[in-house]
Amino acid sequence: MNNSADKEDLFQEVCLQAWKAIDSFRGESQFSTWLYRVALNTAITFIRKEKRKTPQILVEEFPEVADDNNKEKEEQLNAMHKAITNLNKIDKALVMLYLEDYSYIEIGKIMGITPNNVAVKMNRLKIKLKEETEKHYQF
Repeated sequence: MNNSADKEDLFQEVCLQAWKAIDSFRGESQFSTWLYRVALNTAITFIRKEKRKTPQILVEEFPEVADDNNKEKEEQLNAMHKAITNLNKIDKALVMLYLEDYSYIEIGKIMGITPNNVAVKMNRLKIKLKEETEKHYQF
C-alpha cells in the first residue's frame, strides 16, 4: 500500500485475520513463516476487494531521499519503485520477501513453491527490474 491510511487498514485486517487463524497454526513451520503467509494472503484479498489501480510512487513518502543533495539517489529509488509497482502481485510479493532478507527456502514455504523455483523466479525478476529501471534512469 502506498498511503498511510491504506497501510493502517491493511495492518488491522492482517492482525484480525491472524487472530482468527491462530488456532490453525500447527507448528509445521516457523511461526513467522505462517504469519507471513497469513499476511500475504490477507493483503492479496484486501487488494482484490479494493480493486485499486496501481498508485503512483510519491517522493513525499520517502523523505530520507527527498533533499536536493540526493537527487540521483531519489531518481534511482523512484525508477526502482516504479518498476516494482508495475510487477504482478505474485512477483511483487517475491521481491518484497527477498528485500526483507528471507531465504529462498523461507520464501518457498510462504509462497508454496520450491526453493529452486524461487531462485529461478528471482533471477528473472532481477533482470526484468534492472531493464525496467534502466529505461527510466541511466546509471
